[in-house]
Amino acid sequence: MAFQKPTGTQDLLPGTVEKWQFIEEKARDLCRRYNYREVRTPIFEQTSLFERGVGETTDVVEKEMYTFMDKGDRSMTLRPEGTAGVVRAYVENKLYGEPDVSKLYYIGPMFRYERPQAGRQRQFHQFGIEAFGATAPAIDAEVVALGYQFCCELGLQDVKVEINSVGNAESRAAYRQTLLDFLTPMKDTLCKDCQSRMERNPLRVLDCKIDQDKFVNAPSILDSLDEECTAHFAKVQELLTAMEVEYVINPRLVRGLDYYTHTAFEYKAQGIGAIDTIGGGGRYNGLVSEVGGPDQPGIGMAIGLERIALILEKQEIGISGIKPLDIYLVSLGEAADREVTIQTAKLRQAGFSVDRDYLGRKIKAQMKSADRMQAKFTAILGDDELERGEIMLKAMETGEQRTVKLDDLANELKK
Repeated sequence: MAFQKPTGTQDLLPGTVEKWQFIEEKARDLCRRYNYREVRTPIFEQTSLFERGVGETTDVVEKEMYTFMDKGDRSMTLRPEGTAGVVRAYVENKLYGEPDVSKLYYIGPMFRYERPQAGRQRQFHQFGIEAFGATAPAIDAEVVALGYQFCCELGLQDVKVEINSVGNAESRAAYRQTLLDFLTPMKDTLCKDCQSRMERNPLRVLDCKIDQDKFVNAPSILDSLDEECTAHFAKVQELLTAMEVEYVINPRLVRGLDYYTHTAFEYKAQGIGAIDTIGGGGRYNGLVSEVGGPDQPGIGMAIGLERIALILEKQEIGISGIKPLDIYLVSLGEAADREVTIQTAKLRQAGFSVDRDYLGRKIKAQMKSADRMQAKFTAILGDDELERGEIMLKAMETGEQRTVKLDDLANELKK
């Protein structure tokens, strides 16, 4: 029988994977400019890390995690998101001992058992950042701005940022009762998940996609914020405006994870059907202590790369899938073929991208290969040229040809 990839996964083939590399390189370059350093964590962790770090009342923990027992009879889970693992690494490796704010980023696969659709896979990829050790609104604004700049520099059109404050524990406790007073009369009309969430975490009800239209007149959490939370949120808005980040306030934005405090935000863009959220994040001041570390504040964001790639395609934003080859070496004759092997190695060591024929084909077929690989130059070597220590160099765009010394080939290419 023929094997097929698992449902909800995809093969990224040559011609496509280069577009992903472009997106990832943009993320890495942006993090360099913002002074975020890369961290790589395991793709599976103890299940209890996600139960505590993500929140037991979330859809992720309740319905979507890939959990298994390992051979040591320990419960392990493929990571459904990146923050919990980065926080665990931050605590375990005592990065909180550093004198400066710890600013980290990651790029990698995540796993959730969901119904596959456009922009939603069971194995998906995220680019995310986390910053630990500062409560200042300036770091909130920086995190929001980095994600926004990432989308803008890729060329995504009409990117919108929605922001909200979910306050501190005291503010949420006050809002919890206000929200329950609003929801209780309609409880019997809500979906089963919402009815369950009302008992455990009423704020999660606002994140429901089924009953969203019933919450249009829900009370705003912004009316329950205390003075400290109100001032923090106002400063974040002031700084985003100063940084020219376009945003709107969405008082019903609570995000899908339980660990958020104060600032919460999402990035929106059109191009993948009903799904318009491409990423988001927020502040999580209690999460580090929740997973066993000191009481250190944190804030982060993550963006789905599948969704970015889809929107780039839908908005017809061109990213070349093939990087042109610097030079393709063509050989004619047995001695010339041996010399081409030597020249190929030398040019690669000199930093050029190089390929050659391995099928013993005639010159016409080799030149067609050079065209398919979008080679900038071809260098043609026959046994006669080899005896003279020369090689024919051809610029593929103009068709210009000239003879150069074999020993000078790399220098001629550099010119």
